[in-house]
Amino acid sequence: MDLKRYTHSDARDVRSLLLDIHDEAYADDSDPFHSRERFSYYVDLWSSREDWQCISGWEEGGPVGYAYGSALKPGGWWKGHRRPSDLRGSVFALSELMVIPKWRGTGRAQQIHDALLKEVTADMVTLQVEAGRPRVRALYERWGYCKAGEAKSSDDSPLYAVMVKALHLHVEAEQH
Repeated sequence: MDLKRYTHSDARDVRSLLLDIHDEAYADDSDPFHSRERFSYYVDLWSSREDWQCISGWEEGGPVGYAYGSALKPGGWWKGHRRPSDLRGSVFALSELMVIPKWRGTGRAQQIHDALLKEVTADMVTLQVEAGRPRVRALYERWGYCKAGEAKSSDDSPLYAVMVKALHLHVEAEQH
């Protein structure tokens, strides 16, 4: 799989790609929360951050999927959930990881995920996964994430499991 990296300066150029992949990933979902219009708000919100990073995967002449996110401000956390008091250090929020249906279950999601986080210098990464998707949550647990709680960011949003994973464990191990 070919991987392409984007930053805040590429946001306008990659916006349609992100929305089109979203549409394909949610083609069978009629929930207004997962509409293109609603999702475009989040794409614009996240990609407007100066430290926004995105990776897209490409294979067989077309997109496989993408992942994007950015660092949270010091002390920052997900709306609708209080940051656990025992979490210290810098945090990268993985806002989206999306793979089109054709490529699900092939390991491509983890490749895209790992490529994005390879450049991240934060102490930990956090993400949210819909609580009603236990298979997706189990996938993240296999990748080393732990559930830190649940969040509901708005009245019409799904309930999310907030998950956290430590990064750069080799640094911590060398200090002990």
